[in-house]
Amino acid sequence: MTTQELPNWLKQRAFLTPDRTALTNGDVEYTFGELWEKAISIGEQLHTIVKHSSHPFLGLMIKNKVESVFLVHAIQQLGFTTVLLNNKLSENELSFQIQDMGLGTVIYDDEFAGKLSFLGGEVEGVSFSQLFGTDPTRFEVKDHFQLDQACSVMYTSGTTGAPKGVLQSYGNHWWSAIGSSLNLGITENDTWLCSVPLFHISGYSILMRSVVYGMNVRLFETFDVEGINRELMSGNVTIMSVVSNMLSRLMKDMGDETYHPRFRCMLLGGGPAPLPLLQKCKENGVPVFQTYGMTETASQIVTLSPEYSMSKLGSAGKPLFPSELKIKNEEGTAKANQEGEILVKGPNVTTGYYRREEANAKSFESGWFHTGDIGYMDEEGFLFVLDRRSDLIISGGENVYPAEIESVLLSCDGVEDAGVAGITSDEWGQVPCAFIVKKDHLTKEDIITHCEKNLASYKRPKKIVFVDELPRNASNKLLRRVLREQWEKGMVADED
Repeated sequence: MTTQELPNWLKQRAFLTPDRTALTNGDVEYTFGELWEKAISIGEQLHTIVKHSSHPFLGLMIKNKVESVFLVHAIQQLGFTTVLLNNKLSENELSFQIQDMGLGTVIYDDEFAGKLSFLGGEVEGVSFSQLFGTDPTRFEVKDHFQLDQACSVMYTSGTTGAPKGVLQSYGNHWWSAIGSSLNLGITENDTWLCSVPLFHISGYSILMRSVVYGMNVRLFETFDVEGINRELMSGNVTIMSVVSNMLSRLMKDMGDETYHPRFRCMLLGGGPAPLPLLQKCKENGVPVFQTYGMTETASQIVTLSPEYSMSKLGSAGKPLFPSELKIKNEEGTAKANQEGEILVKGPNVTTGYYRREEANAKSFESGWFHTGDIGYMDEEGFLFVLDRRSDLIISGGENVYPAEIESVLLSCDGVEDAGVAGITSDEWGQVPCAFIVKKDHLTKEDIITHCEKNLASYKRPKKIVFVDELPRNASNKLLRRVLREQWEKGMVADED
């Protein structure tokens, strides 16, 4: 069977629309022709460093800077697979991933020199300044990308067990881009605002879509709430990717103002969204498209189509065009409105985890990928995501979903942020514990009264803990397992 291939994406894009804007950070702007030239010139410098390497993988630790974008494309031009290293991780976590992948070279932003000071011996660390000061050597640019070749590797957040490296092929990224475009559409004037980390699939996939679509990326180095809101009101941006926590902060800062009519899509991922937040967006005229996806699906695999954004509020939508979805429970394929595990299938789904035969055997079944998430489909086939299976609380035999309780808590006046985790109970096995970031004057009695009105008794938090902040990963996803661990270790306590 002949391996499928496509023209080298960036080379082809620079040929088709060389003068179209590709990338801006508010200070500098690059066309696709200039992006191609930068990728090749930096690729030649990188080639000098890695030309004798026998490792197929190259480590990369970056921030959201234009130089990082150049490097992502330079590595692709050299034919290496990029291993994206999360710059929020500890030294031990990074060391594990570097050894697990067998990396020989790690390229990093100078800001991370201290964090990667342990590199040496078999693993060469190369800072941006070292790289950009290296003499170039020519290399042969490939005219085509093989769709089954591994383009990138990202480690799962490790919500269950040790982190695993997810292999993402060029085909996975291609079909992710195509599936999204068939749902959201493309115009030549689109600009996608990227403030999510480039080392996560949400950020990396925006860079891939940029060259496939011929679309400008407005890059933010950090999640600057005021700056982003100004940009969304200016008319310069048409699409943005967020998670619930980011969207909530944007809405609070937005006040009574509105976004520019050109802004057409707030792509919301990262887990079930609280209904009060979705309702607030509806009132403010913010076009929110809820999605469902993960590192293993090269970004979104289910998205709510525009025409259903209000009538199916709270749903993640239907599978993108090339993908499939089903719900499986103990009896087999679930019927409409029956809860079960979400299984997905499609050309944007990973072929597996790097060197994890046992996990691969458990995760794949006749082409279907077991996501570990719980949800249901309604009579029309719309997916409603309930929670991570690993976060599910089983209290007295009843299934309790933290996301549902969090949604109720966030609708309570005075609650700034909320997270729920299951803690051990001698009587019930587990009970929900609420961790609350509060505004002034909010009491536990206020929260209890609010929950009594809105939740069945077995779903109500049995403990309420006030905290200064909630643990989140680099893409702002709530880490409920960390809340559980903090409770169990006595790092947080109920003050009653």
